Amino acid sequence: MKVLPPTLRDPKRYLALELICEIRVSREDFLNEIFSNSAALIGDFGSSQAGIRLLDFNDNMGILRCKRGSGDLTRAILATITRVGGYPAIVNVLGIAGTVRSATEKYIEKRDSYNVPDDKHI
Repeated sequence: MKVLPPTLRDPKRYLALELICEIRVSREDFLNEIFSNSAALIGDFGSSQAGIRLLDFNDNMGILRCKRGSGDLTRAILATITRVGGYPAIVNVLGIAGTVRSATEKYIEKRDSYNVPDDKHI
């Protein structure tokens, strides 16, 4: 089977997100919550139409992919997540971008640089 050229593929959007929780959450637990809330909110058909995929998730920060036009729906799904692994949790969407690289550079790396303590001022 041939791969579709980029002009015929569905355009995607990438959400940079942060999971605020008392513990470090595993990728599997977070993924289970996303898909269970997605099925509860929009059903199986709507979930497949949104095309939600968790691309990267480390240290409670990650990149989530969805189809263009379903960004607001994906944000609504993430807003319904209140518990992950039995612990209270909140998903904070840092921003949305058109490529994984720009989402990482604009939101994930910039956020990491703000949290680095400066030894000169201590």
